[in-house]
Amino acid sequence: MVKETRTTVGIIGAGPAGLLLARLLFKAGIDSVVIESKDREYVEQRQRAGILEQGSVDALRECGAGERMDKEGIPHDGIELLFDKQRYPIHFPSLTGGRQVMIYAQTEVCKDLIALQLKEGGPLHFECEALAVEDPKTDNPKIRFRHKDGEEEILSCDYVVGCDGFWGVARKAIPESIATVYEKTYPFAWLGILADVPPSNDELIYARHPRGFSLLSMRSPTVSRYYIQVPAGEDIKEWSDERIWDEIEKRTETNDGWKVQRGPIFQKSVLPMRSYVHEPMQYGRVYLAGDAAHIVPPTGAKGLNLAFGDVVTLAKALKHKVDTGSDELLNNYSDRCIGRVWQAERFSYDMTNLLHTDPNASAFEDRLQVARLKRMVSNPHAETDLALAYTGFPL
Repeated sequence: MVKETRTTVGIIGAGPAGLLLARLLFKAGIDSVVIESKDREYVEQRQRAGILEQGSVDALRECGAGERMDKEGIPHDGIELLFDKQRYPIHFPSLTGGRQVMIYAQTEVCKDLIALQLKEGGPLHFECEALAVEDPKTDNPKIRFRHKDGEEEILSCDYVVGCDGFWGVARKAIPESIATVYEKTYPFAWLGILADVPPSNDELIYARHPRGFSLLSMRSPTVSRYYIQVPAGEDIKEWSDERIWDEIEKRTETNDGWKVQRGPIFQKSVLPMRSYVHEPMQYGRVYLAGDAAHIVPPTGAKGLNLAFGDVVTLAKALKHKVDTGSDELLNNYSDRCIGRVWQAERFSYDMTNLLHTDPNASAFEDRLQVARLKRMVSNPHAETDLALAYTGFPL
């Protein structure tokens, strides 16, 4: 006989979205259980995003998960755009009324939230594979999952939240007949590296070059995170360390003699570029958050922050239900999230098309791209629009 347990909110996925939701619910006095298919070590080492918007920083602080972030994170007041061998700073606080972003890796966010959940929160089950979400339209939806020893269990819930990514099972609970999917696949990818070398610049550099886009970012004062545009499906084995550094150096060349600093590369990966939105983000008492519902190209640094926006919205709706008995905010969850999702999709799409080299673009289109960049760095309204979007749409 299959074991059955019960909780108020069942959360599938212990990535940053699922973990933050569990923390927010704990602070609100709402029980939850988190189910994660990977082991703890994998979750805490999974390299993903590294830029937190102002709203994400505020959410972590408010739920008691910001102490180490405030000690070890790197606040940033802006970015630099680099094109035609010239760097152009975009200063966020002066354009947004004081808003910043924070460099603090997803791995560190997960470590902090996992530690808090295990110390104070509800059950967090690692190495448990979610098999299906059942009875989504009832007031007792269920998560069927399997422990690492092969034993199956049913978790009965008042609500189920899918924070289980694009390949997870939660979205399958929404009938295809009521769903609309919007997606775009880009003809290029990012080759990313982590290197044991201090960042070459105080602020992030977004470089547009005829050879392709390049991004100079960081993970800490001693570790740099760099990306270069490569063709979709590129084989990482074709890229030696020397070839990568040579390419980064060419794409970030400046007239003032500034140069990127080289160092030992300890991780390489190729990241595909795509945009994806699934509507609606809810069905019955099943709710989607993060990559389960939407994916953005990483150019705008929106993926993790969008996921945080989803779970902050959902946690408030669940708290409203407990406090008032009203389902209004829960029933409108998808509508309340989707406007913000599409603004992030729009910004990420614009940044991607602004900075990447299209192998099929004409000379005319190439010059238009440069003209758009020149307007962005010379027009205060265009600079402000970039700064407001980059630092984050309201949660």
